Amino acid sequence: MQLIKKNTSVESIRPAVATIGFFDGVHCGHRFLIEQVQTAAASRGLASAVITFSIHPRRVMQTDFHPELLTSCDEKLALLAQTGIDVCLLMNFTPELAALSARQFMEILHRDYAIQALVIGYDHRFGHNRSDSFYDYVQHGRALGMEILPAEAYRLPETDYPLPVCSSNIRRFLHEGDVSSAAQYLGYPYFLNGTVVNGFRVGHRMGYPTANLQVNDPDKLVPARGVYAVEAEVDGKQYNGMLNIGCRPTLDNGDNRTIETHLFDFNADIYHHPMRLSFVQRIRPERKFDSIEALTAQLHRDAATARALLSVG
Repeated sequence: MQLIKKNTSVESIRPAVATIGFFDGVHCGHRFLIEQVQTAAASRGLASAVITFSIHPRRVMQTDFHPELLTSCDEKLALLAQTGIDVCLLMNFTPELAALSARQFMEILHRDYAIQALVIGYDHRFGHNRSDSFYDYVQHGRALGMEILPAEAYRLPETDYPLPVCSSNIRRFLHEGDVSSAAQYLGYPYFLNGTVVNGFRVGHRMGYPTANLQVNDPDKLVPARGVYAVEAEVDGKQYNGMLNIGCRPTLDNGDNRTIETHLFDFNADIYHHPMRLSFVQRIRPERKFDSIEALTAQLHRDAATARALLSVG
């Protein structure tokens, strides 16, 4: 995938069919849209392109807005590259850009970035105040010499998931701890990337040593408190484990949320190592136990459940 930023030489840009969006999570609906771009590009002998932004647009316009991202910018770019898209135009969303009308923005795309055709998502609006309709985009395109194509909406084949596939509904699932439904909408297990940091070593004393994760991006959404079966990647190797997200109420930890993972059959020192956690299924919500002994007994049950879910011995 060719990554185009503001300082990319115009001569290196290939004429393309493109679509626009923030693409948080690069979920099933996004990939269905990108497939339509790729089909349209192939039929016209052009490159396929995605136009996206490095920072959430609302964060630029509302300084007190804190997005709960499904993917950091780097994670998003990696997922976009996996779709096989030819070009990604990564733009800086600025107040000046937000002030442009849809036609002005389309003119920049056509003149400066060789966008010959634009595939518009079924519910997508862009330009100042997002006031233009699809009909307006078509009229602007005709004046500029840019083809405007409507996109089909994505529908999950499963009837058990009636909600539309969108980033907002995926966030809703994660807030509820429903990582299984989130994975159905994403097309992959939800994940956190971070670094293993020092903890309180209480789990070690109970026979369940944990790796405490500090998430790389502070805007990344952390799922609801509770215990989860997870898959972990450390130093290029895969491991299974169980994860607790919460404030450790049995230990009177206050409001200090931790993300602690016990890796099965693992005893290496991985402090300060990068780790990626992929959520498989929630086992139970967080709860307070009457004693450390009661908590330890529950951890035994949680470990057995997680092993069964992950099909490990």
